[in-house]
Amino acid sequence: MKTPPESFLLFKEELRKAQLEKERLKKEYENKLADVNQELARLKEQIRSQQDMMRTTLEYASNLEVRLEQFKDEVNRSENQRKKTLY
Repeated sequence: MKTPPESFLLFKEELRKAQLEKERLKKEYENKLADVNQELARLKEQIRSQQDMMRTTLEYASNLEVRLEQFKDEVNRSENQRKKTLY
């Protein structure tokens, strides 16, 4: 059996190097993609937390508003009662 031509051996070696480089790039891409997905998950969690904080703040403000209205009504009733008793 004849030995393959030198150009074929060079081509085969270059092909092997290209495949190794392709694998290296694939692993690098997968690692970067995993990092980006992890960061995205962290950001989603932060957004959820901030939404919960905003929701809680709005509920608290609404409750304060209701309580303030109740207090105003109570003060008005108290003043009306006071006026009625004076006259």
